[in-house]
Amino acid sequence: MTRALIVVDVQNDFCEGGSLGVAGGAAVAAAISAALQAGDREHRWDHVVASRDHHIDPGAHFSDAPDFVDTWPPHCRHGSPGVSFHPDLDVARIEAVFDKGHHSAAYSAFEGTEPGGSGLAEWLRARDVDTVDVVGIATDHCVRVTALDAAAAGFTTTVLLDMCAGVAPETTERAIEQVRAAGVTVD
Repeated sequence: MTRALIVVDVQNDFCEGGSLGVAGGAAVAAAISAALQAGDREHRWDHVVASRDHHIDPGAHFSDAPDFVDTWPPHCRHGSPGVSFHPDLDVARIEAVFDKGHHSAAYSAFEGTEPGGSGLAEWLRARDVDTVDVVGIATDHCVRVTALDAAAAGFTTTVLLDMCAGVAPETTERAIEQVRAAGVTVD
């Protein structure tokens, strides 16, 4: 078994003080860093990757009157501080960053590409990864879709809730139910 950690969108704009800040975002960054620095004995990751919302011109994804379902306030704009990883996230072990959403909405880390052009599934398979742990922000949006896509792509998938933050309790609970129904382990 080769295991990878997928860190989803732990960026300034999704943490407290950001344009779409989620309560607990900074704590998630710190918890992920602590697990990585400790060489987390429970979750020995052979590889660590991250996704990053990275909008250049996402069209209708940005709105001055967002519905918070399909449209959102501007966030994670190319060249802005909001697109950067949160400073409490230790990026030393991150081997590849998969940017997503340049010109459209993108929720799953599997929609992103790394600078060499590889998609996440291709990158993981090239390293014989068969098991992934998914952490990050937000449980009820990008973490949910990333976990569903990982399972659909054939990876044994676990969402580690102690290293995730959700937008709202109701939508987070629905997301947990949805990923469990898809065969994802929630720990």
